Amino acid sequence: MSIHLEHVTFDAANAADLAAFWGGVFERPVDADATQYFATVGRTDGGLSPVLMFIQVPEERAGKNRLHLDLATTNWPAEIDRLVDLGAKRLGEYDEYGAHWVTLADPEGNLFDLAEIRA
Repeated sequence: MSIHLEHVTFDAANAADLAAFWGGVFERPVDADATQYFATVGRTDGGLSPVLMFIQVPEERAGKNRLHLDLATTNWPAEIDRLVDLGAKRLGEYDEYGAHWVTLADPEGNLFDLAEIRA
């Protein structure tokens, strides 16, 4: 394949702060050159693919994001608690289409889901 996914980029009010949250989600460090304007997770240690990139933008987020991350875990209740402790806000729980998941928002309001991997 000639095209590959390089980054998932988040617009942010503070790039370093939002990178710290997402670095915590994936248990990866924020790359050392992070500033309030630009930050990455997984670029320098090669530990995350695609790399998460955070760029400060002047406008505030408006409305629901049109693209979101779907994450999954076998340790669902504990991971929800861990994400909330990191700063996520729990918005709703769903059990539909053969899947069980919770929708959360990161500290800047970006929505994401965490699904339960059922054995």
